[in-house]
Amino acid sequence: MTDKLIIRRPDDWHVHLRDGAMLKDVVNYTARQFGRAIVMPNLSPPVTTIKAGRAYRDRILAALDPSLDFTPLITCYLTDTIEAEEVVRGHTEGVFTACKLYPANATTNSAHGVTNIKNISSVLEAMQKSGMPLLVHGEVTHSDVDIFDREAVFIDEVLIGVIADYPELKIVFEHITTQDAADFVNESDSNIAATITPHHLDFNRNAIFQGGIRPHYYCLPIAKREKHRLALRKAATSGSPKFFLGTDTAPHAIGAKESACGCAGIFNAPHAMESYAKTFDEEGALDQLEGFASEHGPKFYGLPINEGKITLERRKTIVPESLKVIDTEIIPFHAGETLEWGIS
Repeated sequence: MTDKLIIRRPDDWHVHLRDGAMLKDVVNYTARQFGRAIVMPNLSPPVTTIKAGRAYRDRILAALDPSLDFTPLITCYLTDTIEAEEVVRGHTEGVFTACKLYPANATTNSAHGVTNIKNISSVLEAMQKSGMPLLVHGEVTHSDVDIFDREAVFIDEVLIGVIADYPELKIVFEHITTQDAADFVNESDSNIAATITPHHLDFNRNAIFQGGIRPHYYCLPIAKREKHRLALRKAATSGSPKFFLGTDTAPHAIGAKESACGCAGIFNAPHAMESYAKTFDEEGALDQLEGFASEHGPKFYGLPINEGKITLERRKTIVPESLKVIDTEIIPFHAGETLEWGIS
């Protein structure tokens, strides 16, 4: 049995760091574990210009513990009216690593998202030519589509068409939650990849309703049936370079979660790697964790693999019931649990 695992320092290819006081209190949870992170642009207002991207990166770096070596990778929020020239120039100048497609009203701060994929055809064409990756929140938002079916319908109604129209466009299907998505990515060409969160590997939709409504298990895309969770675990631990780490860590104050209209999102940054190690250990696939966490993502994005290392040890790690953030509390993923792995 493996009791110690030394791997290259991992990266997180999907994080929400928020802004302002919240940013200052959460960014270092990510920076302590990860060398780089793809930072989501769904602020209020969203990051849609080079100027806004530079300013947000500066705010992240200003909030960072100076002892930590961490690089935020900024993304551009796509809207119906965004200009292709602004997007590509931002990529060329090193401001934008990728663009994020939010279908309008799909999740937190997505009201400015794209209402019809045809509205951004010139942007997608320019991204394809420049090699700039497209990151997709893969859900439709039609009111007549069941919330548990929105990812599968997105594949059929949107993603297949985008790939057909832009066959060389690099696409990351983010935070996938279904067997449908895992199979689709597996069967697609090498320019299609996906991120998988620690929480979608850990629980299925039953967790949201055990003993009543449990808002701290509510996220978007929402957790699905057990067969989908098992399919995600198989994909993550398979060794396929198409799947890599993306936590989708999304901090919300306890009052915003435990309200009549609770916010979607799980704050998993404090013990993300311990959670992934738990899953890979349970699947007998610890030998695949370094690829998933540290190698597949950089290779897909065309970035160097981190030179530094982290050590995971088999030891008890107690996750706090809550964490103090600004003038409130956040309930972290695995709150009150004891994990069998720790980072030394």
